[in-house]
Amino acid sequence: MSIRLISRLHEHRRWVNQRLLESVQMLSEAERVQVFAIGQGSIWQSMLHLYAAEYVWLEALEGDENPLVPGDLRGEIPGNQKGAGAIQTFSELKQKWGALDQRWMHYLEQLTEASLDEVIKKRSSSSGKGRVHQTKRSDVLLHVCTHAHYTTAQVVNMLRQVGATSLPDSMLITLARTEMAALADQD
Repeated sequence: MSIRLISRLHEHRRWVNQRLLESVQMLSEAERVQVFAIGQGSIWQSMLHLYAAEYVWLEALEGDENPLVPGDLRGEIPGNQKGAGAIQTFSELKQKWGALDQRWMHYLEQLTEASLDEVIKKRSSSSGKGRVHQTKRSDVLLHVCTHAHYTTAQVVNMLRQVGATSLPDSMLITLARTEMAALADQD
């Protein structure tokens, strides 16, 4: 599996996350926490879930078999039971996500082809809770992106239901076309 392809998928994930954050920022607090029967139950909880997944998987990739998001006392979705360090505000989420993105970029820059077949161990906080699963690094890296895309679709659906006027475009082709247009403008 090509490191370049994996890196491109993560580049797309970060690009989409930024667009999600921009759309969610336009909402009122009431709209962010409005209850839905999809995703994690609200836009806010779904955004926290998306951040938490990216956080714990990076921790696992870096060797922590039992990663938790700071403030997550139960090893599940942050916000359900908040401890010290839990994300409380939208601006705090944006700031922490920016720092996490920097960590991801650094991590991806260090990948080697040989490391993609290495086994990552992570204690599950959801399916098979408490069980230590073993997964190839390449599969974890792909999972982070497919999970993000799935969760993004749920958030976009909730944004549509609250009447958001600016829905984020989450298609990789849009990112590619935007980049090509920027290159053409430089010529």
